[in-house]
Amino acid sequence: MGEIARLFPHLESDAKSEDNSSAFNALFGEAIRIAEAMLFAASDLLEESEIEKRMPNGVAVVQVLEQLKQDYAARGVNLVRVGHKWMFRTASDLGWLLSRTAIEPKKLSRAALETLAIIAYHQPVTRAEIEDIRGVGLSKGTLDLLLETGWVRLRGRRKAPGRPVTYATTENFLLHFGLEAITDLPGLEELKGAGLFDGRLPKEFQIPLPNDDLALTADEDPLEDDAAPELLLDLDQPEPEEPDDFEEKPLEDDE
Repeated sequence: MGEIARLFPHLESDAKSEDNSSAFNALFGEAIRIAEAMLFAASDLLEESEIEKRMPNGVAVVQVLEQLKQDYAARGVNLVRVGHKWMFRTASDLGWLLSRTAIEPKKLSRAALETLAIIAYHQPVTRAEIEDIRGVGLSKGTLDLLLETGWVRLRGRRKAPGRPVTYATTENFLLHFGLEAITDLPGLEELKGAGLFDGRLPKEFQIPLPNDDLALTADEDPLEDDAAPELLLDLDQPEPEEPDDFEEKPLEDDE
């Protein structure tokens, strides 16, 4: 055997390569099973870093999760990513099967949808900044309703007079709208293609690049622990009806 290896060294090299490949495939397959088990056992979104802790040495968790995502792409449940977290959920095309027992969600008013869009694209953003972008004041309860849905969160306080609270979107927002990351929100060209903008936009008009980084910005302070209860006092109260015909008062009328 040693003489054969001496005369034909490439044969020995090929054999070792095949052995290494088989060993890695077995290791990779076991890693997929581990990740699959962890995700099925999780009751909520599972951090990618938590899965990585259980991975065999030499196996990249991202490759494992992407392969698992492909494996479940055509099945009744799909593996979805939200930021750096993962979870199994019912395939979107089978959602109608569960609609008979699902609770009908409260329909958001036009003002609430516009406010949600502003928060998503401009976060972190204060109430005054939202009103400035919309051009009208927010009626009482609009932000409370968005907080109640779990799509918006209190983020911090702006380093400005009055130290107003800043708002941002949540993981539930990404999950509900089928986004892996906030940067998956449509840009200006996509919105134009969908017919949401016409040709009368200002020449320099741009859509901001959304960013939901958890780290506070230079002009933000942490939100005090006692601030949230104070701001959420109105959540237990029913939201007043807010029709779509802009009954809110213009900002100039409030001054």
